[in-house]
Amino acid sequence: MPRFAILLTALGILAACETVEGAGEDVQNAGQGISNTAQATENELED
Repeated sequence: MPRFAILLTALGILAACETVEGAGEDVQNAGQGISNTAQATENELED
């Protein structure tokens, strides 16, 4: 039984790591989108 509990805990930790990594990528992509929009707006104002 303890081995099973350790296995379940390890799987839970690994799943959480993947979720956090995915969330980090989503935040990074959102930041890139905001940056691109700001750059496009700046370019339009300069014209």
